[in-house]
Amino acid sequence: MNIRETAARLQDFYILSIRAPLGIFRRPFYLRDTIEQMDYMGTGSLFIVVLVSLFIGMALSLQISAELSALGLKIYTGRIVGLSIIREIGPVAIALSFAGRVGSGITSEIGSMVLGHQVDILRVHGVSPIKKLVTPRVSSVLMLPALTVIGDAVSLLGGYYISVFVSHQSGSFYWSQIREIMNFKNIFSGMTKPFLFGYLVSCISCYMGLSARGGARGLRKATTAAVVLSTIMIIISDFMLTRALLFVMGERV
Repeated sequence: MNIRETAARLQDFYILSIRAPLGIFRRPFYLRDTIEQMDYMGTGSLFIVVLVSLFIGMALSLQISAELSALGLKIYTGRIVGLSIIREIGPVAIALSFAGRVGSGITSEIGSMVLGHQVDILRVHGVSPIKKLVTPRVSSVLMLPALTVIGDAVSLLGGYYISVFVSHQSGSFYWSQIREIMNFKNIFSGMTKPFLFGYLVSCISCYMGLSARGGARGLRKATTAAVVLSTIMIIISDFMLTRALLFVMGERV
């Protein structure tokens, strides 16, 4: 791929990523498609999010308890687990699970429509593929913040189980530390990231689906590229957004 082709693809992606959210406020409104996508992204991803979050919370609590125990600071396990999950690990881990399940599904679905000439049929009938296919999927990324809230809660419960029943700490003290860290800065930091992650995953997945060419092999390459690019962008944007939030909130590093 040469520089000119790369620049053209980046331009197409930027146009898609701007037109898709703007289409939310313009007619026609494909409400049924949006509800279907919200069900697919939210309800369909709930089991894997709960499962991943539970074991992340338990593993994190187990590791931190072991390290703090050697320092005589095991009572602060709840505070460290809570901060780690709410501000960083929870949003990122759930977004990566979301990209693996939802991102690959979006790309394969739209890619199959492209290869089956269904997208061409939409254009022939004067229907915008971005408005019909991309906008409902981009507007449905509100499910990722909802999944993040559920996942964070499940992770904290997993941490509670390890802290109380394995490390034999006080359950009431664990939850008192969690309440202490539930302030505006921590919640805002943890809940801002899922909106950006969901937007990136949906735009990248839709673009790769619309760019699929070359039959089954091309669809496989597009799906793989969507998941890989989504994963990379989640990690990079997490660092950049974390740095920006720390600066805005006046926290020194």
